Amino acid sequence: MTSTVTYLGNLRTSATHLASGSTFITDAPVDNQGKGEAFSPTDTVATALASCLMTIMGIKAQDLNIDLTGTRAEVKKVMGTNPRRIVEIQISITFVQRFDTKTQTLLERAARTCPVAYSLHPDLNQQLQFIWPK
Repeated sequence: MTSTVTYLGNLRTSATHLASGSTFITDAPVDNQGKGEAFSPTDTVATALASCLMTIMGIKAQDLNIDLTGTRAEVKKVMGTNPRRIVEIQISITFVQRFDTKTQTLLERAARTCPVAYSLHPDLNQQLQFIWPK
């Protein structure tokens, strides 16, 4: 088993990762009857995609003996209706270190192979932007 999720009432849940004991709270978003005081479940999906992309790039960076510390991803989730679902995730990844074109290409290709990206429905538009220092 990976985790447990407990409904706390008032459209809030608490998730616990069993191996580490780490927890996080989710709230329904304001536009769907919630308080919006924490990540919504769909926010966690969009954020998981960014975390996965960066983790896979981090693995590639280790293989290349380079450091990506300080790299930052900005995530925007776009919701659709009928049915209510995520229709697009926009992620801008900004790097603080400079790398040659070959290394940039290797990192961008690695990011696009993350398991979360492959697990999401193909109709979900994944817009990735890689911003490299000049």
